[in-house]
Amino acid sequence: MKVSFNELQGMARKAFVGIGFEEGDAIDAADMVAWLEVRGLFGMHALKKGLEFLLQENPRALPELIYEDADVSIFDAHGNSILGSASLALELGYARARARGLSVTKIRRCHNRVLVIGYLSRLARRGINVTAFWRNAHEPLIEQWVGFRARDPEPEVCLYSLPDSPEETEPNDGITLVMANHVDLLPGLRSDFSLNNLMRQTDQDLRRQREHALVEGMEVEDDLWRTLKNLADRLLVEATQDSRSGAGAGTTDND
Repeated sequence: MKVSFNELQGMARKAFVGIGFEEGDAIDAADMVAWLEVRGLFGMHALKKGLEFLLQENPRALPELIYEDADVSIFDAHGNSILGSASLALELGYARARARGLSVTKIRRCHNRVLVIGYLSRLARRGINVTAFWRNAHEPLIEQWVGFRARDPEPEVCLYSLPDSPEETEPNDGITLVMANHVDLLPGLRSDFSLNNLMRQTDQDLRRQREHALVEGMEVEDDLWRTLKNLADRLLVEATQDSRSGAGAGTTDND
């Protein structure tokens, strides 16, 4: 089925609240999914992959800060989605980059990492250069980086694989983010190992895709949309129960 950006964003927000997210966190999570989807970066596919895990997690669990110094912060998300662990870590990294010119933030043991890109766009619009990097698998080793220039809401995105992985490589479920005030952090692809480009999108590519999707709408799997609607319906059920429990005459004239 085809939906508009606003429909997708609204349904995702209600679904996240139905899962148990606080309202503000649900808005952030929905924005991350919709941001990716409208740019053709498969936000709904990422959500579908992570939904089973999200339903088993505590959506209000905060990431644990396990190390920090003046420039580096390391968080442990304890296996939870990036949707619930990104905002605290990224805002700390942003504040440190603003104060000191550069910061490095690492979030360990998290999933749905691609969904963080939408939040990075917010930081870039606030005038910070941002690069994120993570590895998706071990055999073959798949790496992804995303880079934003300050005040540019569209990034450059690259996904590539290394057919011959370095011997010291270990499975990785974390993400590394570097932020800088005055330094352009967009990396070039240089490596001693051969690279197979799986996807590369420039900021212009993403801008064109966004403009097209806002006019034409976006295709969403029917089954996934029904799942989100069922999660969103939890709100209606809870609201109805609350209304029934509060029905009747009030105890003061100010009801």
